[in-house]
Amino acid sequence: MAAAQVAGSLTSGPAKEAQGEPPLEQGHGFRCLSARLCALRPDDSSSSRTELHLLFDQLISENYSEGSGVAPEDVSTLLVQACQLVPLNQNHLVSKLSQLIHHLLNTLQVIVDEQNLDFLLAYTISAIQQCSSWTHMQILQALAALVYCNGSKCQKYLPDLLGKSGLLMKLSDLAQSDPEVRRAAVHCMANLCLSVPGQPYLEEPYQNICFQAFLTTLQSPKSSDMDDITFCMLLQNALKGIQSLLNGGKMKLTQTDELGALLAVLKKTMFHGLPGLNIEMPTVLYPTPLPQYDGRPPIKPQQTESSTSRPAVNKRKKSKVKAKKIQQGEEEEEESSGEREVAPVTGSGRLNPHKGDTQCPSSLGVSSLPLAGSGAAGKDQVSSSFSSSSWKRVSSSESDYSDAEGGMQSKVRSYQAKVRQGALACFLSTIKSIEKKVLYGYWSAFVPDTPELGSPQSVSLMTLTLKDPSPKTRACALQVLSAILEGSKQFLSVAEDTSDHRRAFTPFSVMIASSIKELHRCLLLALVAESSSQTLTQIIKCLANLVSNSPYNRLKLSLLTKVWNQIKPYIRHKDVNVRVSSLTLLGAIVSTHAPLPEVQLLLQQPCSSGLSNSNSATPHVSPPDWWKKGPSGPFLEEAAVSSPKVSSEPCWLIRLCISIVVLPKEDACSGSDAGSTGGSTYEPFPLRLEALQVLAHLARGYFSMTQVYLMELGEVICKCLGEADPSVQLHGAKLLEELGTGLIQQYKPDSSIAPDQRVPVSLVVMFWTVMLNGPLPRALQNSEHPTLQASACDALSSILPEAFSNLLDVIFVADTANAILMSLQDKSLNVRAKAAWSLGNLTDTLIVNMETPDPSFQEEFSGLLLLKMLRSAIEASKDKDKVKSNAVRALGNLLHFLQPSHIEKPRFAEIIEEAIQALISTVLIEAAMKVRWNACYAMGNVFKNSALPLGTALWTSQAYNALTSVVTSCKNFKVRIRSAAALSVPGKREHYGSVDQYAQIWNALVTALQKSEDTTDFLEFKYCASLRTQICQALIHLLSLASASDLSCIKETLELNGDMVQSYILQFLKSGTERDDTGAPHSPQERDQMVKTALEHISSVQALAGDTAKRAIMGFLEDILAVYFDSSGSQAALLGLTNRFLKTDVNIRMQGKSKVLAHPVSPTACSCSAWTQCMEQLSWKGKNNRKIREGKGNSEYHQTGSLRVHSPAVSLSSARLALPAHRLRRLGRVGGSLLFASSSISFFQERPSFLQLSPEPPKRSFFFSPD
Repeated sequence: MAAAQVAGSLTSGPAKEAQGEPPLEQGHGFRCLSARLCALRPDDSSSSRTELHLLFDQLISENYSEGSGVAPEDVSTLLVQACQLVPLNQNHLVSKLSQLIHHLLNTLQVIVDEQNLDFLLAYTISAIQQCSSWTHMQILQALAALVYCNGSKCQKYLPDLLGKSGLLMKLSDLAQSDPEVRRAAVHCMANLCLSVPGQPYLEEPYQNICFQAFLTTLQSPKSSDMDDITFCMLLQNALKGIQSLLNGGKMKLTQTDELGALLAVLKKTMFHGLPGLNIEMPTVLYPTPLPQYDGRPPIKPQQTESSTSRPAVNKRKKSKVKAKKIQQGEEEEEESSGEREVAPVTGSGRLNPHKGDTQCPSSLGVSSLPLAGSGAAGKDQVSSSFSSSSWKRVSSSESDYSDAEGGMQSKVRSYQAKVRQGALACFLSTIKSIEKKVLYGYWSAFVPDTPELGSPQSVSLMTLTLKDPSPKTRACALQVLSAILEGSKQFLSVAEDTSDHRRAFTPFSVMIASSIKELHRCLLLALVAESSSQTLTQIIKCLANLVSNSPYNRLKLSLLTKVWNQIKPYIRHKDVNVRVSSLTLLGAIVSTHAPLPEVQLLLQQPCSSGLSNSNSATPHVSPPDWWKKGPSGPFLEEAAVSSPKVSSEPCWLIRLCISIVVLPKEDACSGSDAGSTGGSTYEPFPLRLEALQVLAHLARGYFSMTQVYLMELGEVICKCLGEADPSVQLHGAKLLEELGTGLIQQYKPDSSIAPDQRVPVSLVVMFWTVMLNGPLPRALQNSEHPTLQASACDALSSILPEAFSNLLDVIFVADTANAILMSLQDKSLNVRAKAAWSLGNLTDTLIVNMETPDPSFQEEFSGLLLLKMLRSAIEASKDKDKVKSNAVRALGNLLHFLQPSHIEKPRFAEIIEEAIQALISTVLIEAAMKVRWNACYAMGNVFKNSALPLGTALWTSQAYNALTSVVTSCKNFKVRIRSAAALSVPGKREHYGSVDQYAQIWNALVTALQKSEDTTDFLEFKYCASLRTQICQALIHLLSLASASDLSCIKETLELNGDMVQSYILQFLKSGTERDDTGAPHSPQERDQMVKTALEHISSVQALAGDTAKRAIMGFLEDILAVYFDSSGSQAALLGLTNRFLKTDVNIRMQGKSKVLAHPVSPTACSCSAWTQCMEQLSWKGKNNRKIREGKGNSEYHQTGSLRVHSPAVSLSSARLALPAHRLRRLGRVGGSLLFASSSISFFQERPSFLQLSPEPPKRSFFFSPD
């Protein structure tokens, strides 16, 4: 009776609706059935069971359309009530209830709340334990639906499910007799592994258990009692589980065996069911730079031909007819049981899963595009190698669903294709979860290499790209290959082509070069053979990744030429995604290792080359001013006269990109342009943006060709900045920045561009005048789009300094500065960082302007504006490091720019003190090294302003203390270098303050020199030489300014560390010829002139009576110059120095006789035989009459830093050299003799150091002079 009432109530609804009554509201049927179910009470009678069966059937058959109006909590409540009504001893009811749970949760996209989930999980687990085995399949389906995205809420049930004796572990075991149950158990485990962002994930032990279970499933062969479709579904579930572990669980594959086993099974699975191919893989793949294994059995060409291809005529006839069937087949051919698919949670307990437990290919990021694209342009031009049966595949029109044998075979092939897609999706997740350096150890297992003669091509991702009948699978394989190539520049940089001669082994660099060439060949084959627009887009994107990372400067020519010529026809493809990716590829070509001579030649090709297709979807390329309507006017006429003569042949790519950006689209492409706004007359935004990016790449890498179009590009930029779309504005600003940077590079001192090939400054001024009078200022003030503001700041900072003086006037600077200062207050950190960068560049130009002879600009510059800029820079110096680094640079420039008229004003005193304190604190804080480097640079800029009270102001000692602290203790040597450079800036002795302040700076620099190699960071060692060079320059600079009061502290330091200082200054004098960024002298003449200047200054100092410091310092400098001149072979300088400093008599006593040379010493006396005879009999004694050495035969006279004397037969006596001092110094060789003079190094030491001065024993003619 109850059953009859239920049936009647269920049929009354549709009947009333048929009679013309208004339709019931959404969810009404579900609510009626739910109310009936909730009204029931547990009853074991047959009528109650019948009623439940009917209710469950009606709930399952109810039409739950999208937006059915059923609340998730109502579904959970109904399922709990149903479980309470069904006892576990009723197998049929339990089976029907399980179907209901699976159907409702899957169809209504419901995730059960935690409270109801707890009850439902306990019920289903008990059902598996107590019900008959024939019900397990349906119960496991219900369990899979319950745990979907609920793994974090199932923690207390995990031991029952995944423990050693857990239900899922038993049911998924290889010993499970029922293949459907095994598949459903694996499906449950895969759903357990799904994660929801923000919720805890499976504990690591359970992750490992699931991973091993999935891996074992993938490694095991198909059992005899399992059909092909079930086996495919089993593999898909295991792959989906591993993918979930890698994506959501962030599982790290740290063990080589673990990763190798996964990669081995993925490589095997990604070829599952591929017609004509059957490979055997080892259990584990090990990383190796060479091919480890090629298990592909030889395939007879006849079998391959018959199983994978058909006559070309038939293909082309059927392609249009069956295209729709293919698309529907791959989308609609799903698992009949309705397994749930992975989908993101959308909120309110709902999610958006796909039916079935197969991996949706869209998870790989492949956009949904029509599969039946037009045939690739140029396909008829395929060379004879393209027609080989080794690469043929079934076209997209003859994929899985056109098999003549019937629907079952098509269904099997469909599931096999989905297995391959799932394996590729899992492989993509694996790539993202491991480091690149680990991945590239398996390069040869997945990336093709050029096969040797007579050997087959190894299977790789390119095998799928060329041979797989499914366009989706081909697209997935290409996306995986793109992921491998992305970021591979460092790995591929070792590639190098060598000569063709035979070797006993193949070098790694040659193997990588061979692999790169094979990738080019295979991808170009795929390009001309592909007809699916979706896959074609992926091929071109993959080529772009390959081009971006390949070292073409180390490879033989023609690789890029082949790519260039093949891709040009696709610029007119009717599918906009193909056209966008084609421009992306062209952008990659012009940006890789730019400028490349090969690419420069390609850019100079005639514009008609490769673009002769009359069905063009892009505007026709015309003369250079084709896109402007109306006359160009005197502005562009003058620009044309001023333009440098670079190349008479226009660059077709630049003209093409400009036409895409500014010209209206033609009707030929209006029907297929995805991404274009309705009613837009221009090309779609993605295409226009890509064209602007290509123009930016050309401006960066091939500016010599781009500069011809400077004014045209300026108008394009103005047009872009004036549009409403922020992305077009942003790309226009980026192009402007690249053009400005290119102009700056041309005018750098080290530029190799001839002056007549540069863009004239007058034309640059004209260009920037247009920009500044156009929409650029509005972009600077567009607070609604901070990224655009930041980009506009970058563009403004790229104004050529040589042109800035012509643009510069007080009003312009005021307007620019105010716009920048406003951006410094922006909420966006990125905008503030860019604004600080622009402020730094603007103040750089103020410094450049100071060098002009006209002082009117400095005099007219507003003091109020300077105050405003100083205050803003001080505040910005307290911001994040990205802002602070340029804020302190601006502070240094502004303090340098201050004129005496500004400094004299009382209102400036406080702001100057505050600005310098900001710099001092930035020098000392533990900030990013770039920030501290800029702060030291800024401090040096401050010291250049002689109008500031440096040396007398209270902040002087603080500034010097900060710099000396950095130069001796900072971990970063580049910061030390910059602080030493700042210490050498002041040009007067009074700027260094008191004697104590001077002594502190001197001692700090000597200490820094002594510690110039003390670092534990290996990366800092390369800056050691530069640091010593800069410190030596600072020390010599201090000596050239020293006063009489400073000499005593200098002498004390030299007595302690003179040897060390002397050796480093000698290295400074002999060091390289390249000027570094600190401005250190770069030529030997400049460097030794510094020492001479210091020596002359010290000699002119009026020392106090009896003070020996002056003589000691002079001797120190003289010794440095003498050793340097001797080592460099500069006799003229040496003789000049000798004549200058050797002006006294010598008294020699020999064998009881005295011989006095009563006239001044001169170098010509060196050849005197008396000195030779004297030398042969001398025995030397020091200050305290201590003998150095006596002996017969071969003897050496050891003199610190001076000489080793070799005499074959010396008879030593008690002769003695009487000199007023006890220091000798070698001056050099004159006429075969050696000259000596005074030295700062003690003549006698307890353990004298030895210095070999000549590679051969010197002659016995010597000359000695007193101190």
